[in-house]
Amino acid sequence: MPAKLIAFSGSLRSGSHNTRLLSAAIRELSSIECEVTRISLEDYPLPLYDANLENKDGIPGNAIKLARLLHEHDGFLIVSPEYNGSLSPLLKNTIDWISRVSSDKHGDISPYRRKVAAICAASPGAMGGLTMLYHLREILVRLGALVISEQVAVGNAASAFDDMDCLTDERTAKFLADTCRSLVSTSSLLGGR
Repeated sequence: MPAKLIAFSGSLRSGSHNTRLLSAAIRELSSIECEVTRISLEDYPLPLYDANLENKDGIPGNAIKLARLLHEHDGFLIVSPEYNGSLSPLLKNTIDWISRVSSDKHGDISPYRRKVAAICAASPGAMGGLTMLYHLREILVRLGALVISEQVAVGNAASAFDDMDCLTDERTAKFLADTCRSLVSTSSLLGGR
């Protein structure tokens, strides 16, 4: 059975370099035997995580929907910008809310444990968001995901894409292709659905 994957960007900014990188990754994944679902976090707005809010109102419905989506897939791809050397506030808040979900009306949910993850970043700076990738990897591993060793960091992102959101640097494009192939093959072998 082909790997079932979900992919999203940790940025909602119009013209985001990371959403462009996500488009390039989706294109690459569509050339491999897998089923990939692209979502936007814009469709799942969440309040800033607050334990008092959770105790008062419970876990927001959108966090439960996202947790169920991750649970129903073998793996996921996250592409995110770097904010002050770490994750975007949007991505960190989303990860934190999802981590609070353990069940819904359909049964138990395991959004991270035994899931295969690939991580990528694009940045206007030369390092391409490498520090954020380190932090994101550490968080996902702590939550129980298997984060593949291949990753992509696109530096100087303002000039890294053509008009069709394809990477212009051959070496970086190969890194992306290798990352996508590894995500699919590892998810096929170890998928936790």
